[in-house]
Order: sequence, then C-alpha cells, then structure tokens
Amino acid sequence: MSDNGDLTVRKLAMWGIPLSLGVMGLKMVAWWVTGSVALLSDGLESSVNVVAAFIAFFVIRYAQKPADHDHPFGHHKAEYLSAVTEGALIVVAALLIVNEAVGYLAEPRMLDAPVLGLAINFAAGVINAIWARLLIRTGRRHRSAALTADGQHIMSDVVTSVGVLIGLLLALATGYAIFDPVLAILVAVNILYQGWKVISQSIGGLMDQAVEPQEEEAIKQAIAAHAEGSIGVHDLKTRRAGTVTFIDFHMVVPGGMSVRQAHDICDRLEDAIRAVHEGATIAIHVEPEGEKAHGIRVKVVKEA
Repeated sequence: MSDNGDLTVRKLAMWGIPLSLGVMGLKMVAWWVTGSVALLSDGLESSVNVVAAFIAFFVIRYAQKPADHDHPFGHHKAEYLSAVTEGALIVVAALLIVNEAVGYLAEPRMLDAPVLGLAINFAAGVINAIWARLLIRTGRRHRSAALTADGQHIMSDVVTSVGVLIGLLLALATGYAIFDPVLAILVAVNILYQGWKVISQSIGGLMDQAVEPQEEEAIKQAIAAHAEGSIGVHDLKTRRAGTVTFIDFHMVVPGGMSVRQAHDICDRLEDAIRAVHEGATIAIHVEPEGEKAHGIRVKVVKEA
C-alpha cells in the first residue's frame, strides 16, 4: 500500500469512532421513544460497531508500522486479528439480541410514538449505508482487512435496520405486536451469519491463504511474458498478509549464465509483477538447469 493509501485508511478508521457513536445514539433514542425490542436489538448491534471502530483504529495504526527486528515481514497480519475480534463481537451482539427478544415473546407490546422512532432509525440506517459502502470500497482498494471487515459489519447493520423497519411496519399495520420480538430473533440469525463470514475470511488470511484465482493468473501471465532468458519457472507460491501479498517462485536458468544476467531477469520480473499487483513482496530462487521442476509451473514465453 502507498503512503497515501495508508493515510486514507487511518483517517477513515479514525472517523469511524465518532460516527459509530452518533449512529448508536440515534438508534438508542429510537428504542427509548418506542419501547421496541427490535429497535433495541438494532441499537445493541450498533454498540458493537463502536467497540469495533476503536479496535480497528488502533490495530490499523499498529499494522502500518514498518518492519523491525522482531517483525521482519511487517505487522500487517494484525488487521486479521482485528477482523476476527469484530466477528466475535458480532456473535456476542446476536446472542444479546436473542436473550432480550425471547422475554418479549410471551408478552409482546405495541410501540409508543412509532412514527418518530422509525424515522430516527431510518436516518441512522441511511448514514450507516453510505459509510459502509465507503469503508468496503476503500478497504478493498487498499487491501485493508480491518477496514473491509468494519464496512461489512456496518452493512450487516444496515440490513438489520431495513428488516426491523419492515417488521415494525407490519406490526403497526396488522396490530400483531408479536412481529416485534419475532423479527428481533430473525435479525439475530442474520447477524450470526455475518459474524461467521467475517471470522472465516479473516482466518483465511491468518492461515496464509493464497491470492484469488484471477490474481494468481495475472501474476502467471506477468511472469510468462517477462522471463525471457530463463528456462522455466516453477513452485509459484502466494500468500496474503493484511495489505501485503508475498510471492515467491523458483527460476531455472542456463548453468553458464552469470549472476548479473540472472539478476537482471529477476529485476525485470519483479517490475512486471508489481505492475499487476502493486506493493507485492517478491522472492525469486534462482536454480541452474537440470533441477527437477515441482509445484505450480509457469510456461515462459520464448523469444521469437
């Protein structure tokens, strides 16, 4: 990630704290004026957003620290810890919602001041939708796992708000107050699913999951087109660590090739790969001809 990208991610993480506090405040006001357990469930999920925003802010700052003696590959994976923690918090929020809603199943109650409460909650949902889209778009562009997870969590909050509004309008239209707690439980199920998605995606990063297939194909094409002078390339491996992608492979060269010539090919390959995968960290192991190829192979385009 570039310095400008780092700065953009940090600024968004910082602004996420006051914004999440403001949205949570709006939703709790909506619950206070209506007494709706579904609106309370929406507010409880927003309280998790506040905690997640603080975690994301501090973790992103730590993850952007340069490599040092104790962490020679950098601190990028800290973002995955933030995302996993946020996923766990989402699950906790869902369980709190279920616990609150079950108590209202036996004695449901109609809403007080429904128009005002729903209007306040709708306004909070619009703010969240705009903010979530910005976080997800920026997080994916700069490969920030923490920022993307935060945006996905907030987007799940938007889905929750829409579901709550629809359910409460049904309760008002039909006169069946049971829609309120039932909807709160359905909302909790959706939140649990979103939490699992955030956790599973982050665990993939912690486990050194390879890049997406289309990204790997772009890397292969760059190698194939710029490895002139070598005999072959094999054992291509990729892994992602926060905002950085690590790429390494073996390059076979003629036995009589000089170190300088092999080094020039490596430089050319590194430039070509970074052109399609900005910010990649690349390691190339040079081997003399005769070594047995293994792992993922790349067919080198020969000179005409």
